[in-house]
Amino acid sequence: MSEDKPLAVSKNPDDDAQKDGRIYEYALRVDPNQDDRACEINLCSFARPHMRAFHCSWWSFFIAFFIWFAIAPMLNDVGESLQIDRTQIWTSNICSVAGTIFMRFINGPLCDKFGARILMGIILMCASIPTALTGLVQSATGLYIIRFFIGLGGSTFVMCQFWATRMFTKEVAGTANALVGGWGNLGGGVTQIVMGSALFPLFKLGMSPEAAWRTVAIVPAVVGFATGFTILRISDDCPKGNYKDMKEKGIMPEVSATSSFRDGALNFNTWLLFIQYGCCFGVELTMNNASATYFKETFELTTESAAAIASIFGWMNLFARGLGGFTSDIFNRNMGMRGRLIWQTVCLLIEGAMVLVFASTNSLGLSIFILVIFSSFVQAAEGSTYGIVPYVDP
Repeated sequence: MSEDKPLAVSKNPDDDAQKDGRIYEYALRVDPNQDDRACEINLCSFARPHMRAFHCSWWSFFIAFFIWFAIAPMLNDVGESLQIDRTQIWTSNICSVAGTIFMRFINGPLCDKFGARILMGIILMCASIPTALTGLVQSATGLYIIRFFIGLGGSTFVMCQFWATRMFTKEVAGTANALVGGWGNLGGGVTQIVMGSALFPLFKLGMSPEAAWRTVAIVPAVVGFATGFTILRISDDCPKGNYKDMKEKGIMPEVSATSSFRDGALNFNTWLLFIQYGCCFGVELTMNNASATYFKETFELTTESAAAIASIFGWMNLFARGLGGFTSDIFNRNMGMRGRLIWQTVCLLIEGAMVLVFASTNSLGLSIFILVIFSSFVQAAEGSTYGIVPYVDP
């Protein structure tokens, strides 16, 4: 066993506090100058604290997407049951996104104060409740309200990124953040298949289509609540433990959420990245909400087939977002921050071109082919963003 990579074994907290506040021996190489953040990523490890947080982060965000877009593949059936038109369905999509935008502004400062773990667990459990109540919707207004509160689950992206940034150094931040964000966003694609092409038709075997969409959302609700409760019990806020314990031992100072929000809001770099990220993640949210409906109406497909094709967009997260962050790290090593910005610009330009091509394609086969390229660069642009985040306020 080498000295720089000992096993992750829990030790007596009092003994460790006498050293540097650690409660674990680390399974990864760390940088003491960056608060014991890990310098490497071992995807096959589940050791505390770094890799445990890594896997809890992406899985929690994955389940948040499962909750958030559970109803999306079935919106046509929902519209028919509630007798609402396309405009009202689109309004419900806007409400779903509005919920997450609102909550993300709040979650950032709260992460600074309480850490990502607690907020991740609480938000997942809370978002699971309106998800389970989806079947009670009786009108367009009810759909707006329920999707707004379900959309709060999408704000777990903030905790996902904060958690990874808290555990890994700036040098590997692009790769780490892109992987947890990408694998989490993969939930958007998996949801299309699981809900639209598997569970919904399965439920329809024993009940009407309306009864099926009104009951099937209970499945993601139960999974989401269980996930939120579990991560609270098995993971850590940062390399040296949990914020509450660190503050009690005097290792970590108390942080003001209000001050943190003010500092972030007054940072010009924050708003530049805000606009850039809206150009890629905003596109992804639109596709997650609308792609199944688009393929069903444009090419006259069944709900199951349209959902399966729409899921392709989300499945690109499996590799494209991580590749975007990894490439950003490579450009950074060779060209510094300028390299990260060049790579991000290239991704956004190709993404924009693919939007135009996709919108003008009338062949189903060609649309699917363009969708793959389009999605790959959307995800790569998002991954490139995560390599820049740690430098916004260094």
